[in-house]
Parts: sequence; C-alpha cells; structure tokens
Amino acid sequence: MDDRVISALWCLVYGFGIIGMLGIYGVLQERIMSQPYDGEYFKVSLFLVLCNRVVAILYAIMMACIKREEFRNKAPLWKYLAISGSNVSATWCQYEALKYVSFPVQMLGKSFKMMPVMLWSIAISGKRYKAKDWLIAAGVTGGVTMFLLTGQIKSKHADADTSYYGLILLLCFLGLDGFTSTFQEKLFKEHKTSKYNQMLYVNFGSSIVSCTSLLASGQAPKAIEFCMQHPTMAAHAGELSAAAVAGQFFIYSQVKEFGALVFAATMNVRQVNSIMVSYMMYPDAHPINVLQIGALCIVFAALFYKSYVGWVTGKNDDAKHTKVSNADKDSEKGNENLPKLEHIELDLEKSPKDDESKVESK
Repeated sequence: MDDRVISALWCLVYGFGIIGMLGIYGVLQERIMSQPYDGEYFKVSLFLVLCNRVVAILYAIMMACIKREEFRNKAPLWKYLAISGSNVSATWCQYEALKYVSFPVQMLGKSFKMMPVMLWSIAISGKRYKAKDWLIAAGVTGGVTMFLLTGQIKSKHADADTSYYGLILLLCFLGLDGFTSTFQEKLFKEHKTSKYNQMLYVNFGSSIVSCTSLLASGQAPKAIEFCMQHPTMAAHAGELSAAAVAGQFFIYSQVKEFGALVFAATMNVRQVNSIMVSYMMYPDAHPINVLQIGALCIVFAALFYKSYVGWVTGKNDDAKHTKVSNADKDSEKGNENLPKLEHIELDLEKSPKDDESKVESK
C-alpha cells in the first residue's frame, strides 16, 4: 500500500479517535452534571476534576516509562503549580457552568477562547497578530454572542434567572484556560519540558490542589457518599476520566504526526459533532431557533476558515523552503568547480539558540 494512503488512514484513525473520545467525554460530562441520578443531582465538581487528574498522572507515568524519560522536574515547581492552579480552576468553572447553562452553550462558549488566548499571548510572550486573525476572532465572538442573545441558554434544571451565573463561570473558564495554555507553551520553549514530564507535574499539582480544596470545603464525604448510593455515577466518573486520557493520547499522536493545523480542523469538527449529538440526545432540554442555527453557522464558518488559512500558509511556507533548498543545492554544485580554500576554525562563542533542540508542543 502507498505510504501516502497509509499516512492518510492513520490521520483518519487519530481524527476519529479524538472526535469519538472527546464526544464520549462531553456526553458523560453533560450526563453527570445536568441529569439526575434517582432524582438527585451530583454537585461536587471538584471530585470529577480529581478523578481526571489521578488517571492522567497514571497515564503520564506509564508513557514516561515507555519513552524512558526522566522523572526529574525540568522547570521550577512554582511554574507547574501556577499552571495546576489555573487548570483546576478552569475545569471547575467548566463543570459548574453546566448547572446553569446548557451543554451546547458551554461547548460553544469555548470558541470564545481565541480572544483570551491572543490577549494572554501578547501579555506573556509578546506575540503579534495580523488584522486577519483579529477579524476571525471577532467573527467567532460575534457568532457566539448572537447565539446567546437570540434563544434559551439555561440548563434544564436551573432557575430561570440563574443563567447569567453560568455565563460568568464560562468567562472565568476562558480567562483561566487561556492563561493555562499560554503558560504551558512558555514552559515548553524556555525549559524544554517534554509533554509527559509537564503532564505528570501539572496533573500532580492539580490533584493536590483539587484534593486539598475537596477536604477543606468538606465536600469529599458528600462525593464519596453519592458514589456509594449511586454506583452508576461512579462508573460514569471512571468512564469520563478514561475518555479524557484516551482523547489526550489521540491528540498528542495527531499533533506529532500531522501538525497543529490538522488538529485544529479536527477540533472544529469535534465541536460541531458534540453540539449536534447533545441536541439529538436531549431535544427537550435544548430548544433551538433559526437565529441560533444561523449563529452556529457563523461561528463554525469562521473556525473552518481559520483552519483553511493556516493550511494555505503552511503550503506556501513549504514551497519557499523547497525553493531555498534547491537553490542551496545549485550553489553547492557551482562551488565544486571553485578552488578549495583551507578551512580555518574560529573559536567563536555559540549563541544559546544554536544548541536548542526542537521542543514538542502540545
């Protein structure tokens, strides 16, 4: 079989793995937080955060052993803890929001993340963005805003006047999650941390933060008691954590083999799929009107256009690289006929950048 066909098949496997695992994750998340268990609702979001982090730690340890990576921390511990704190807070806000707004609103609200990430990148890393990037972000933001303003957004079991709590929680999630991803990228570049090393320490810190918060708030006994009274919920929590870690495996595999642009397009499809599945599974809980459908079209058109622009830019960069490589080869051929000069080694100080290896980014 042709190598390109095999490569395309693996890309599809990773893509369907991401969409499938994160789709299961989304369905279970909505089931646990917005649907009752024998008439009772589960309310201890931090318990789910802790479960996810413990399973992620086990996964990171296993992969570090397979890859024979060091377990020593590559970056200062306080930086891991900063990411852990923001990560736990962001995840808590994400789960809590489902008590007040519907799952499609929560899922769609994540599209707002483009703007906070851009602002955090400017503040932390000094990045610059083109007008085109701001227009795409504005299109996504406008579409999401239109969706929120033109129809019902509250969760099925929430009070009529509490949906704004969910929107505030979503805004907090976006700000915290934007900081988390930006600071993680900074660690990859500055300290050359591997993805499994960072996953291990960040999740270890997150498990400490979430466990401490559970004990301090007195919610740990409530969560354990609820799981004992409703074994189905405990099973759902385990499945949720497994789906999250499996999703990470497919994400890392696709990004490593096919790049961030393919992954971005996959995540766009995942969002559409998750929202559609939610509407089909819980039609009574998520009424939708024509204006909201139009808003969804605007959001996903902007997201897919962003992926298309990135793909075109990547192709142009590859073409330029090929031209430069060919020019270098022609230059080398021409130099073969020139008289050879004695090579003189100069003891110059290398720039630190010359010795930096490529860092795998998330």
